[in-house]
Amino acid sequence: MSSYITNQDLIDRVGNDAAVQLTTDSGSTVDDDVITEVVNSSEGEVNGYLARRYKVPVDLSAHADLAGTLKGFTLDIAEYRLRSRRQPVSDGVRTIREDAIKWLTAVSEGKVVLPAGITPASTTSDSPMAVWGASPATASRENMGVGGTNE
Repeated sequence: MSSYITNQDLIDRVGNDAAVQLTTDSGSTVDDDVITEVVNSSEGEVNGYLARRYKVPVDLSAHADLAGTLKGFTLDIAEYRLRSRRQPVSDGVRTIREDAIKWLTAVSEGKVVLPAGITPASTTSDSPMAVWGASPATASRENMGVGGTNE
């Protein structure tokens, strides 16, 4: 699976001391399992938004600029998730996550378009292309109640 961030990216983002405090109740080392869970769930959340328009995980090999963007937004979400393990979460971290969600929502709604080389998702039922490729038995004028008899 392609990933947008690594465990070390998240640790670097919050700092090693904070990562220890946020992942363990006692001990002096980062709990890698907690970091892995936060990274995976954050990437899953990002992919949930992107999947509406694009095949996920997005292949970033040809788009370094997009890789940086997705890394940043994924880290914004991951930092929030990690810090929410210990309340309260600062307003700054909360705002950064909200901004990431706004951008991801804009992508999912087609208001922000990823580079042309990124593979689109297969069509969904709310896409005009879904009806275009439907079989006549499921998308006929009669079955849809269009036209027909003059009663």
